[in-house]
Formats: sequence, structure tokens, C-alpha cells
Amino acid sequence: MAKPLRFFWVFVFLPNLVFSQLDNFIYTGFHGVGNNNISMNGATKIDSNGVLELTNVTKRLIGRAFYPSPLRFKNSTDGTPFSFSTSFAFAIVPEYPKLGGHGLTFTISPTKEFKGALPSQYFGLFNAENSSNHIFAVEFDTVQELEFGDIDDNHVGIDINSPISNDSASAAYYRDGSTKKEALNLISGKTFQAWIDYDSRRNQLNVTLSPSSSKPSLPLLSLDLNLSTILNDFMYVGFSASTGLLVSSHYLFGWNFKMNGVAQNFDLSSLPSLPAVPKKKQTAALSIGVPVSVSATVLLISAILFSIYIIRKIKNADIIEEWELNVGPHRFSYQELKKATKNFRDKELLGFGGFGRVYRGTLPNSQTQVAVKRVSHESKQGLREFVSEIASIGRLRHRNLVQLQGWCRRRGDLLLVYDFMSNGSLDKFLFDDPKSILTWEQRFKIIKGVASGLLYLHEEWEQIVIHRDIKASNILLDGELNGRLGDFGLARLHEHGANPSTTRVVGTLGYIAPELTRAGKATTASDVFAFGALLLEVACGRRPVEHKASPEELILVDWIWEAWIEGMVLGVVDPRLMGHYDEVELVMVLKLGLMCSNNVPTARPSMRQVVRYLEGEVGVPDVLSPPGAYDRGKGNEGFDDFVHSYPSSNEKVSSEKVSSFSFMRSDDFDVEAASASPISLLSGRGSSFIRTG
Repeated sequence: MAKPLRFFWVFVFLPNLVFSQLDNFIYTGFHGVGNNNISMNGATKIDSNGVLELTNVTKRLIGRAFYPSPLRFKNSTDGTPFSFSTSFAFAIVPEYPKLGGHGLTFTISPTKEFKGALPSQYFGLFNAENSSNHIFAVEFDTVQELEFGDIDDNHVGIDINSPISNDSASAAYYRDGSTKKEALNLISGKTFQAWIDYDSRRNQLNVTLSPSSSKPSLPLLSLDLNLSTILNDFMYVGFSASTGLLVSSHYLFGWNFKMNGVAQNFDLSSLPSLPAVPKKKQTAALSIGVPVSVSATVLLISAILFSIYIIRKIKNADIIEEWELNVGPHRFSYQELKKATKNFRDKELLGFGGFGRVYRGTLPNSQTQVAVKRVSHESKQGLREFVSEIASIGRLRHRNLVQLQGWCRRRGDLLLVYDFMSNGSLDKFLFDDPKSILTWEQRFKIIKGVASGLLYLHEEWEQIVIHRDIKASNILLDGELNGRLGDFGLARLHEHGANPSTTRVVGTLGYIAPELTRAGKATTASDVFAFGALLLEVACGRRPVEHKASPEELILVDWIWEAWIEGMVLGVVDPRLMGHYDEVELVMVLKLGLMCSNNVPTARPSMRQVVRYLEGEVGVPDVLSPPGAYDRGKGNEGFDDFVHSYPSSNEKVSSEKVSSFSFMRSDDFDVEAASASPISLLSGRGSSFIRTG
């Protein structure tokens, strides 16, 4: 068969696109390159000096640049993939010297548009479902995502259909003649050159990095990889970058791609230079020159207007102390949040938290919807400690946690910025008069999501986080009804292997583990107890303590246990499900709820075991131990007697105990003999900050 003709174009009028043909092109800078010769979307633009800027230092941005036409990646006769090689020069410049985010990727994909793709750790390519088709990417990642198993915050990874890398290595290179790696800092602002070479005959992918114009003889990454099932006949090649709470500018200076050949090296000195970072303008002192001929009246009016202007500027100014700059890039300006909430007008009010009002907002730069909680600072600890704890909680990143996006301090006020959850809190879908009825499939998905988030807090983050206030009103639902655990106002952090410190008892009646009434020491096991109560109320559509119920049904866990013993456990299922549920899944959830509700902490499963049960990796035991009566020995002094009126599963509920509960509801009575930690200002009445109605 005759070989297909290859057609060549030379763009004389585009000096930076030196050469282009169907499977080979070179950009030596991007000055004068139009949309017909490179496809850009999102925040991407070409600077005046010919540098391609994928993102700037704006939060939660996506920027992409692709070669405009798809390239043939497979032989038309036998469908085998071609070899390919690409090289490019790039730089990552963070807003803050040691905090960059989130990185850029070289990408091969069947499309230039990525519907539903998210910024931050998803690079503008993926979303929280972590599933895409025929996406190949090499990431240059500057934020460590423990959820994805990232090795550090300065690495190169090879991704197939997911942000979870198939292989990765810390950013480094080999000098010629040396087998010892030398580390590179991706967010140093320096220009680096990268090479990505795929040999289809050997099924081998190599990724190489260097701070110079010459290509090292040894690659940083070498992975045996068959791309025949990943690559389509025609694919697009390009780059995608994103920012999150941490921000960086991502730049490309030159790009070279060659099919069935070796991409040439760039002489870095011949490429455009990094754009100068504009210095922040200093506010010049205002001067008013008044001509001698101006009347005294005009002079007086000018002075008054000037005084009003100065007073307003001082009133709205962000006074930033030096220590605040070390907290991290989570700080919004007051003016930005004022604009986002339309001057905190009442129409944007979502609800009242325990320490202030919460408003719906839209960030002006990224058009991202947020919830802005405005609180007054009255902490016994200093403001600096408050912000330090805010910053620690703000570094939590998991798809099933409501993320604290940032904060702002303005004199005595603190403004806390959260993800906006359009569907509000889970309790509004379960109790009283629900705004709509969740199907069993939706409920089971929410349960599994919250369990995954708790596992991250207990075992997978750099510290152990004990939430201490897990309940339905603190489970928030996004637009797709994914469950996210929110309100970290009572949370405590400690190092792995260390014992949590003893504190006063906090939480919500019906979710408080019985051992807390004695020792006051919250542990991961006490979180599991509260999660058990959540499992039962999701399955039954009832609160853990239901004041309207008959004495036999007052305590949810005891009622379910009695039904289990009598072989009538399906009788406790939420009747609003109308019998439409997976019986195996539902019984498993009820059994797991009883296991987590055991009064003995060591008898409860860990969250890792819980997740394995929910994912069907192991079966829940057929024989269950009763929740049991907790030993109320010595050591209860100082804790209110009403906590001990909570009946055990071995006791009958007396009329006296019924009356002791008749004045309270589990979702609006908080046992807050709380410690005066500044982080407690984050807590509110459940999750009112995201309510939409």
C-alpha cells in the first residue's frame, strides 16, 4: 500500500511557530500565535513578551492550551500506537515563596473541552468521581494530596484516567555522567525543560527534567506502559493547569512535539523570559492643591469630602500584621468578600450560626459560589492562635469534607469562607417535613461518602482529626447530593501515635459516646459512636432521641436492638421509602449502626473497617453483641445528671426518664461545656451556614 502523503506548512507570518506539519510542530515562544494555531480556554493568555500564561495568582482557576488540530496516534492499518516525543520549557511562580498550587499537566486526550472538570487537585482534567476515559497526563504537581496518594508537594507523576498517579517521583534530574539525583524545586520560579518520550515498540514511557538546555542521559521516571487501549486514532495534545486555595502562575516558553521521532532540545536562552512580577502599588499620599482664587466655600467643601474619603478608606482598610503573612494564602481581602456578598445584604443571608451570620457569596474573580460566615472574635486565646487553627483545618482536602476556603480579619471581626452546598444539610431531608424524600440509593451514597471522609480524618491525613460533632445537621449535600462532613468547630487535632488530651465534654445529645461522660477524652472511637447514630437515623428517618415517640421508641438504638432481637428489624425502616430499597444493604447498615453504637469503645469497629463493610469487601458479622450498659463507676463528678438519664439498651425506659427528655430535641441541644479553644467559633447551630431556604 502506498504511504500517505505528508503535507507541510510554513507560517512565515508567525515567527514563533517555526514549523508545523500533521505530526510535528515547534513553538519557540508564543508571540503572534493566534487562536487558529493554538487553542486556549479558561484563564490562559499570551503575554506581550510571548510567554503562554496558563493561570495567574487567582484562586480556583483552570487554564488550558492545546494544539488546535487532533493528531493521528495509531497506525490506520493495524491500530498499533505510534511512538511520540515532546519537550517543553515551563516555570511555576507561586504567590507565596514556599506555597504553590496546584501544578500543570501535559495531556493527551480525545477532547479539548473537559465538562465537569474541577480546578485544584484535579488540574482542570478530572472531577471528584475520579473517572475519565482515554486521558493520559504527566503532572508537575506542587501540592500533596493524601487522598490521591501523592508522595510529596514537589513531584512528577504519570496519570491514566485519574489524578491518582500510576508512578511518580520527586522533582529531580541527573547531571551528565552522574547517577545521583539532584533535587529541583518546581515552585522556585526558575525555567525547567521537560521531555516526555514514548516508545511504542518497547511499551516504555520516560519523563526527564532538567534546569538547563541539555537533556540528561537518565530519565527521572521510566514506566513500562502500553498505551494502545488509552490512545484513540486521533487525539489532542496540550496542557492544563489549575489553582486552588494555594495559587501559582504557570508559564510555558516553548513547546516541541514529534510523532515517531525525537523532540529537539530548546536553547533556554533563546526563549522568551519570565514576565516581571508587578510590584504592588503603594498608595501615594494625596495632596490637594487649591488655587488662591478658590473661594473659602469651595475649600471647605473639598476638605469635608476629603475627610470623608479618608475615614472610609481607614474604616475599610485591611490592616495586615506581619505574622498573618506566615499563616498561608488563605486570606481574602475584606473588599473582595464585601463585593461577593453584595455588601452583606439581607437577601444573601443564608442563616445564623452560633457566633454570627452567614451569607451566600460569589467571588468576583473566579465566579465561585461560597458561604461567608461573619463572626465576632471573643476568644480567650489570642487572635493569632485562632487563625493558626483555622489554617490547620483549612488544609484538609477530601471530596467528602466541606472545605474551608479561606478567611479574612478586619479588626475584631473574622470572615470565614466555605464551600457553598446548594442542597443544605441532611437533616432537612430526613426529619419532620422533609423538603424531598431521598431514595435509598442516595442515602447509601451519602453514608459511604461520609465514612470515606471520616477515614481520611482519622487515619489518612498528616494528623489525626477528631470531629466531635458528627450528626445529620452537619452533613452537607452538594448539587449532586454528595454527602460532605462539615462544621469543624469542635474538632481536635493530634499527632499519629499520640494520645488526645482530656477536654470537657462537647457534642450533641444522642451522639455523645458514653465514655465521654467519665473521662471527657474524645477519641476516634467516640466519632465512630456518633457515626453509628448517623447510620441509624439515615436508615430510619428518625433522630437518635425522638421526644415525640412512645417510651418504647424514645431511644433509637434501643428500639432497633429490640426489633433485631425479635426478628422484625425491617419494621424500623423509614416508611417514606415505601419499601423501595436494597434489603441486603439496608440490613447491613442497621447492623453496622448497632456495632458502632456499642457502649464499649473497643467493641466498635474503626472507620477503616466501616468503609470495608460499606464497600462490600468484607461481610458484617451475623451475630451481634448488644450495645450494652456502660459501667457508670466513679469519675462522673462534675457532669450534668441529665446525661446519665440516657438509658442503656438493658434498661426499660421509665416515665420519669421520658419526662426528662420531653423538653429537648437531639438536634437543637448541644452539650457545650466546651473548652475555650478559638476554633470553637467555627461551630454553629448545626450547618446553618449552607442552608438555602
